[in-house]
Amino acid sequence: QVRVVESGGGLVQAGGSLSLSCVASERTFSNSAMGWFRQAPGKEREFVAGITLGGGTTKYSDSVKGRFTISRDNPKNTLYLQMSSLTPEDTAVYYCAAQIGRAWLVRDTRNDYNYWGQGTQVTVSS
Repeated sequence: QVRVVESGGGLVQAGGSLSLSCVASERTFSNSAMGWFRQAPGKEREFVAGITLGGGTTKYSDSVKGRFTISRDNPKNTLYLQMSSLTPEDTAVYYCAAQIGRAWLVRDTRNDYNYWGQGTQVTVSS
């Protein structure tokens, strides 16, 4: 059974930091590039960051580049997103997603990802 579970969301003040984690089932994680997406109320789900299976290549949206860092710990089947200098515009539900196949590439399109977590809320107050 495929399992993708995010954790670490919460409420933070503007300018603060927050770290998200995502645990996936071993079979999924060991065959996938991974990504973080987010969806704010009334908006489309958008790509935030992605990382290849080996961790050697990462990709970020322009809106988070320089503030967010994606990483993965393959032995622990865990994906991370370290967020800093948060602004109210970062408020959204954050989703972890697995892209099975061609895991040496980072995709930034929602349809390229096969499995999704349930999401974790991040709220940044001004």
